[in-house]
Amino acid sequence: MKLAILSTAIAATAAFAPSGNTVRIHSSLRSTTEEEVTATEAVTEADAAPVPDIVPKPVVASINGWVPNESLPCYGLPGAIAPTGYFDPLGFAQSGITLNEVKRNREAEVMHGRVAMLATVGYFAGEAISGPFGITGPANDQLQQMPAPAFAFLTLSIAAAELKRATIGWVEPDFGDWTKTLWKLRDNYYPGDIGFDPLGFKPKDAKSFADMQTREIQNGRLAMLGWAGMCSQELVNHRTILGTIDFYNKIYSGVNPYENCVDGVIC
Repeated sequence: MKLAILSTAIAATAAFAPSGNTVRIHSSLRSTTEEEVTATEAVTEADAAPVPDIVPKPVVASINGWVPNESLPCYGLPGAIAPTGYFDPLGFAQSGITLNEVKRNREAEVMHGRVAMLATVGYFAGEAISGPFGITGPANDQLQQMPAPAFAFLTLSIAAAELKRATIGWVEPDFGDWTKTLWKLRDNYYPGDIGFDPLGFKPKDAKSFADMQTREIQNGRLAMLGWAGMCSQELVNHRTILGTIDFYNKIYSGVNPYENCVDGVIC
């Protein structure tokens, strides 16, 4: 009987004893070390520091299929052909030249090339066909033969065309700070593309447009050289282009080119 009571008491008290699988959780009060304080302040300052804004590089829009690339000669503009390839002995498009300057030089080249192509045809046509107002003789001497009203009309027409081109391709002048807009072309303007294409020759795809641009530039360069030669020749001998050819044909044929000349007249 005593043994049964003792066994019951041991079993009851064992129920209140902690088991071996119980996790002991204890805490201790201690002072914070200096290293922990420094680390905490550093984290706080890092969280509070403003995060710098990442400014993405501006995306340059394609213009007639051309995207300016500063790693390429002349920013990748067309115009280079064999055998010379990229030819820039004077460094007009060397490294360090800005995109605006390259576009401005190309604008000048394209426009002067177009004028030279018209002038080359005009030299031959104007000297071969008798024009209005009784204008004759070498092309160099024809402008001063125009009547004053016709000359004024021609001057105003050229000025109007140039002003129209300026409003299309050039940034409006800022008279408050003129250095920012002086000689500056519009970002979305392709050099020479003023939107004048009455015959619809402008290609739609980028490769065809680049090919046509190359042909136009090369013919324009040749025309500038050709016109300069014709103008210089007429300044020297005051003969028409065909008259100069006939003059030298007589010389090489053994004929005196001055045989039928009248005194005081260049022939």
